[in-house]
Amino acid sequence: MPDWGTLGLFLLAALALVVTPGPAVLYIVTRSLDQGRGAGVASALGIEAGTLVHVAAAVIGISALVASSATAFAVVKYLGAAYLISMGVRTLISRPEPETLVVRPPRSRLRIFWQGIAVQVLNPKTALFVLAFLPQFVDPGRGSAVTQTVIFGVLMAVIGLFSDLVYAMIAGAAGGFLRRSTVFPRIQRYVSGGVYIGLGATTALMGSRD
Repeated sequence: MPDWGTLGLFLLAALALVVTPGPAVLYIVTRSLDQGRGAGVASALGIEAGTLVHVAAAVIGISALVASSATAFAVVKYLGAAYLISMGVRTLISRPEPETLVVRPPRSRLRIFWQGIAVQVLNPKTALFVLAFLPQFVDPGRGSAVTQTVIFGVLMAVIGLFSDLVYAMIAGAAGGFLRRSTVFPRIQRYVSGGVYIGLGATTALMGSRD
């Protein structure tokens, strides 16, 4: 079990890191703008569930394999890029709703949750970050390294969830205002699709040691 001083230092470091906008935050903001706070919350839950997958992978050594193998890293990287770009393309080519339609049937929150998991799991940058960040706070003299890694990983996911929910609430409120405008519905799919494609391109261009 880590000591309280180490826990406090970890919480401060994790908070400083998770509040910085990245691909996951952009995904949550896009979903919130598109479908409201509920969709933002579902995407945030999915993102942090994906973070826990990376924590589990770090514990059993899968992240180490991805970090050390150029082939494995490339496979995960391009799978993630292809998934994000495909989401963007589907959004761009989708037909806009008729202007006379006032209420749109919401997409499944469960589907949004699973998409959030996929976005985070297929992001090799997260795997490398978890692998590099968590071990810095593990002290073999304080007990099982596995137990300490799990504790730190869960704490990081919880902090990330609170941060993600703040982004979801703010973007959801802004989205409600934008959706009442006459201009935003016409450009909404282009904004959302462009964000997804941009995220995919960023993932594809990342180097394994960036």
